[in-house]
Amino acid sequence: MKKQFLFLSILFIASLSMMAQTANKDFVPSGSPLFKVFWNYNYDFTPNVTKKSAFALDRAYFGYNYNFNDKISAKVTFDVGNNTAGTGAYTAYLKAAQLDWKVASGVKLSMGMIGLKQFNDQEDFWGYRYLYKTFDDQNGLGSSADLGINAEFSLAKTLKFNFLIVNGEGYKSVQDTNGNQKIGGSLVFTPIKGLITKIYFDNQPTTGSKAITSMALFAGYKAADFRIGAEYNKLNNGTAYATPSVDHKLNGVSFYSTYVINKKFEVLARFDQMKSNTLAGAATAWNSAKDGNLIIAGLQYAPVKGLKLALNYQGYNFAQAALTDQSKIFINAEFNL
Repeated sequence: MKKQFLFLSILFIASLSMMAQTANKDFVPSGSPLFKVFWNYNYDFTPNVTKKSAFALDRAYFGYNYNFNDKISAKVTFDVGNNTAGTGAYTAYLKAAQLDWKVASGVKLSMGMIGLKQFNDQEDFWGYRYLYKTFDDQNGLGSSADLGINAEFSLAKTLKFNFLIVNGEGYKSVQDTNGNQKIGGSLVFTPIKGLITKIYFDNQPTTGSKAITSMALFAGYKAADFRIGAEYNKLNNGTAYATPSVDHKLNGVSFYSTYVINKKFEVLARFDQMKSNTLAGAATAWNSAKDGNLIIAGLQYAPVKGLKLALNYQGYNFAQAALTDQSKIFINAEFNL
């Protein structure tokens, strides 16, 4: 805790010392609203399921971005998703309440309810969040946002480093009950045009237990008419990023690719594999009810800016032979401002 306080104190003092840098006087402050909606229709081919088909509105984001000057900006975003408790169909969460400050050339601070760095680059590269989350997000290895501070350093045109301190519970539960902040960082290297590589690691101490640690490795290559990416992810001493459990491990790989036919049509494919370890004295892996392989394949159509439609197949083959494999067809849509 003393090291965290010392780091934040140095960061604060350094930021104040750089306030003398004046913003562009000709800059006109401005803002813009934002919204994004994920909708789908799905038909389930899995044998013996009760609900064969359904319409779903999985996500709606509403917010506002504002630029105070060319160095300081802020955004507020609400995430409206399916309600897992209570009487309403949907629950709204504060997804982002973030202040971004370019304190010097190549140095940016973000504070408040901020977007995290574990899988943000993977999500951008995958490009189809409205179809399916990235591996870490889908399987609970990390959160997309949390309450804290992030420092980003552009060390060179090809090298970027992030260091963050956050509460660790994610944006849906930010009370920080134990006072043990998560510390993490990422290194992003783009050695040549089109190629991106990334290393991420975080550590969160727990009360009376081993620290939860998470690691993500990612590499992707993008050309004019295709892109291909791969990642490896691992969680130690937890059943999820904010749920400690000694010696429980989750790990997995994710491969995805896109072929761009033209400006409106893209063909996409993805394969995930998730595994958990077998604890001492147990006969099967602790997460065997969810371990398995994901397969996604489909076609995206983007008729106008701000609208995406996709016809796709999503299948899941469980590692446990006693479980029935899942097979679904989806029509997904994303519309945004």
